[in-house]
Amino acid sequence: MDDDAEDPPVEARIGDPLRDRDETLAVAETATGGLVGALLTSVAGASDYLDRVVVPYDYDALRTTLAVRRETLDEHGAVSAPVTRELAQGVRDKSDTTWGVATTGIAGPSGGTAEKPVGTCFVAVAYAAPWGSEDSTVTVTRYEFDGDRAAVRELLARRALTDLQSALDNRRT
Repeated sequence: MDDDAEDPPVEARIGDPLRDRDETLAVAETATGGLVGALLTSVAGASDYLDRVVVPYDYDALRTTLAVRRETLDEHGAVSAPVTRELAQGVRDKSDTTWGVATTGIAGPSGGTAEKPVGTCFVAVAYAAPWGSEDSTVTVTRYEFDGDRAAVRELLARRALTDLQSALDNRRT
């Protein structure tokens, strides 16, 4: 993936649609440890739409900061579609934003298993539709990235923003 080579980069492309629709964004990052937030805040004017970036890293922080259910963590582990879904919904709802984005992953060099090897990552994008519309959505996508810890984290951060951009494009009226 080479989104950082695009002109303008993905972090610069998501601001206008959010700003134009008066929508807001909150981010929950685990494996990326703040890289998504760093990319977003590298763009002047990000404060127009970026509400917050939360970096809960262990099970207790996931539960107490963003209300990920203990049962979900026990059953699926932190790096899973269900946990990433709950993180995106939790950061969106606790922040009262239009959009929530979450990342989880195994960046390595250790921590992988046969089922979830190093490089396994998840991105969730949660949209809050107007109350009563029943149009709120969450999408979760699993990815497997190659590379060392720094490469996996960078690829995941950019993928999260690319997934957000796709969701924004799909919501255009």
